[in-house]
Amino acid sequence: MRDRHQVLCAKIEEANHQYYVLDKPEIPDAEYDRMMIELTAIEACHPELKTTTSPSVRVGGQPLAVFKPVSHRIPMLSLDNVFSAEDLRAWELRTCKSWLPGSICCEPKIDGLAVSLIYVRGMLVQAATRGDGATGEDVTENVRTIKAIPLTLRGEGWPRLLEVRGEVFMPKAGFEAMNAKARVAGEKVFVNPRNAAAGSLRQLDSRITASRPLSFYAYGIGEGGEMMANFHSERLAQLKAWGLPVNPEVMLKVEAEGCLGFYNDILSRRAELPYEIDGVVYKVDAIHLQQELGFVSRAPRWAIAHKFPAQEEMTLLEGVDFQVGRTGAITPVAKLKPVFVGGVTVSSSTLHNADEIARLDLMIGDTVIVRRAADVIPQVVSVVKDLRPAAGVPVAFPDQCPVCASTIERAEGEAVARCTGGLLCEAQRKEAIKHFASRKAMNVDGLGDKLVEQLVDRSMIRTPADLFNLRAGEVAELDRMGKQSALKVMAAIARSRNTTLPRFLFALGIREVGEATAINLANHFLSLDAIRGASVEQLLEVTDVGATVATHIYSFMRQPHSNEVIDALLAAGIQWPAIERKETAEQPFSGKVFVLTGTLSTMTRQAAEEALRMLGAKVAVSVSSRTHVVVAGSNAGSKLKDAERLEIEVWDEEKLIQEIGVHA
Repeated sequence: MRDRHQVLCAKIEEANHQYYVLDKPEIPDAEYDRMMIELTAIEACHPELKTTTSPSVRVGGQPLAVFKPVSHRIPMLSLDNVFSAEDLRAWELRTCKSWLPGSICCEPKIDGLAVSLIYVRGMLVQAATRGDGATGEDVTENVRTIKAIPLTLRGEGWPRLLEVRGEVFMPKAGFEAMNAKARVAGEKVFVNPRNAAAGSLRQLDSRITASRPLSFYAYGIGEGGEMMANFHSERLAQLKAWGLPVNPEVMLKVEAEGCLGFYNDILSRRAELPYEIDGVVYKVDAIHLQQELGFVSRAPRWAIAHKFPAQEEMTLLEGVDFQVGRTGAITPVAKLKPVFVGGVTVSSSTLHNADEIARLDLMIGDTVIVRRAADVIPQVVSVVKDLRPAAGVPVAFPDQCPVCASTIERAEGEAVARCTGGLLCEAQRKEAIKHFASRKAMNVDGLGDKLVEQLVDRSMIRTPADLFNLRAGEVAELDRMGKQSALKVMAAIARSRNTTLPRFLFALGIREVGEATAINLANHFLSLDAIRGASVEQLLEVTDVGATVATHIYSFMRQPHSNEVIDALLAAGIQWPAIERKETAEQPFSGKVFVLTGTLSTMTRQAAEEALRMLGAKVAVSVSSRTHVVVAGSNAGSKLKDAERLEIEVWDEEKLIQEIGVHA
């Protein structure tokens, strides 16, 4: 039985290789299915034969409770974009002038989900999503179900540890078939293949992922590349030899003109390709040149994405809604007759402000042109005046808030009009409470948007202070809640009473007061009472506070309703440690400019910046001759090189922690 099991495993994996990598299937689907049925039957009787490399894992296993976070040792960076031939030539001149003519590897930019695959001694041991580039989610069990991804590498010569990076996507044919089946069953259909792929890969039940027609193309290497070829194109060929599918359209070109030829060819065949793409990617082929070019910000200098032109469609403007944001900003939103554009169905689009409505000369009933480029929010770009109906109604910007009927005002010099109702306005109330509870503010874990909306709609809370008067029994009765969930939320609210003055100031939602400004206010005035009583002139003495911000703070602290909320929050027990006075001259990093680059392993970038500011430092985003110290975490890029070129002092993470500890 063991021998038969091994034979079936080998035949099934060979069939997967022939189908997904070589694109030359040699056996019919019925034979493939028969072998899989026989294999699973054998493993049902002899479970000791089933391993993590058995083809039977393709059918999925027991559901997970949650995805675990995975830190990428080498960050999965995004790409900068170009949109025209001129932009591409500028990138070439900026990037490639020192080694022209040289080879550039051109690849279609598949519209899917980037993943990292870790192979140890040739066996797939971990798969993770890109996430934010530094941390993704462990989707190993789901990725094992994708037949295009080998569970064991073929051939020989692969590094002991190899990180393969690529794109999980859903082919067009599979997407259409899946949606057709869903329609017959009366189930939800997906809008586009990208959303379908992302939703399928992030299922907690891998059996659902296994039922979805997902595929994969490898496009690069993370860890382990030092053991491989010296050219990107040759590395892709190595991956293909080891059993990983590589896009057959990959091609080497020389200089910008060769790249443009590839771009135009792919664009002309876009509709014929079996998968969705939104552009092409160019990569410097020589690995040593990639290393010399390095990175800028969060993108490599040696690669660029050439996006396809924005897609446009015509549709009808059926109405305009006016939405109210946290600070009272009134945003007009066009309600459109649904139209499919740029890979998604668009039924609404922001109109930004009153000036934009006037620029477009909009009327209800107009035929408008909607544009969407890549993942950019759809926008109404123009009106087709020739198709304007005789009974068209001009779009009028309201004088009163559509939620609370308070007066709408537009300050001189500002494009945005605002409701003057403050927390008396239900819309502002909801957004203000959501902001108050957010992670960077009071960090009330579990108090999500839907729960806040229910609490406000049922008049259970009117201000952030009312959160501290809630009772678990009341919360448990809300939709999608229960006793345990309610107790967790109540515990999180209770924990939030212990905070810091900067977090509290940020949580109040004062216009233009972000995290950095809140820190500067706290360090300057030391107490909330001092800030509440400060004049505009005194506020202007705070670092990075200008006339506009000072006016917003002063006005907020003079509003009776704002003070009622602050007093109620303090009465509810919110407290923070006292801040001791440190004269500017005594602060260890006073006058010093710091720049952080790379990934920190023991603290978040935000925490490091906050700690440095508390010690008097100014944290900048770029390196210049005025920079005093560059803190370099792992995988530091161009900023570290700039520091070395300018002979600026460089600290590693250990030195940063040591210095903060000494001076804290």
